[in-house]
Amino acid sequence: MASESSFNVSAEVESFLCDRLLDSKQPISERFRALFSLRNLRGPGPREALVRATRDSSNLLAHEAAFALGQMQDVEAVLSLEQVLCDLSLHPIVRHEAAEALGAIGLESVIPLLTKTLESDPAPEVRETCELAISRIKEQKNSVKSEEKISSPFHSVDPAAPSSLTTSVDQLRNVLLSEEESMYERYAALFALRNRGGDAAISAIISSLRAKSALLRHEVAYVLGQLQDKEAISALSKVLEDADEHPMVRHEAAEALGSIADGASVDLLKRFALDPEPLVAQSCEVALNMLEFERAGKSFEFLFLQTPLKVND
Repeated sequence: MASESSFNVSAEVESFLCDRLLDSKQPISERFRALFSLRNLRGPGPREALVRATRDSSNLLAHEAAFALGQMQDVEAVLSLEQVLCDLSLHPIVRHEAAEALGAIGLESVIPLLTKTLESDPAPEVRETCELAISRIKEQKNSVKSEEKISSPFHSVDPAAPSSLTTSVDQLRNVLLSEEESMYERYAALFALRNRGGDAAISAIISSLRAKSALLRHEVAYVLGQLQDKEAISALSKVLEDADEHPMVRHEAAEALGSIADGASVDLLKRFALDPEPLVAQSCEVALNMLEFERAGKSFEFLFLQTPLKVND
């Protein structure tokens, strides 16, 4: 039986993708190809595979699986994401992503758990993500135009709605760089600057890589990857090279450099694919593999289109 999917695929293809995602013997890049394909599908099969992947021994894969469930806004995944958030044996980057996914799905019923975690969790990046998720859910409820405000030109479900279009770049920069502003307002300024674009906005975003919050720095690196602006290469390279930086920030810097993909950043990714921190090394490996597909004119996603298995018409 075919899944309830954005793409009409056969049960055989769906099963292949789920098995490939969960096969720990496969290279991490192959498992990511399956993950990126599954996030375009719907139904119990893809959901269950992604939920199982949130418990994978690769923290990079596990956090990406939680992120995918949030981007899919799958209400049926909420209970599993709550369990991931509460499991202190899991890496904070995975638990942070579970909290962000709960915010992306947006059910008010999760606010008590997010509030409890905000007040007591030992990991600052998890606490800050809960703060963001609570604010996002409340903003969706209170704003008449919430859907319009949250919509992203980058086709992502963002952790905060961008600040008003009437706010100037200088005002947004001040909010983003202010350590006194709430995390939600800083994120809102970040996404507004991203959507605005231009040299001044890019400069402000790059400057915020010096923020005190590792959570904010990691989101800044992610946004710079979305923008694919070569002006960010030097700053992102310094982040990746800094062994004292939080692994979640270095991982996002690696992926962003892969998105920008000039010669120097590719050489850097090759070097740090051997980094002792698995989050960094695996991020570099995946980024390099994605580049190979891009340069060959092939899609990294939709793994089923590049297998002998057939897609239903």
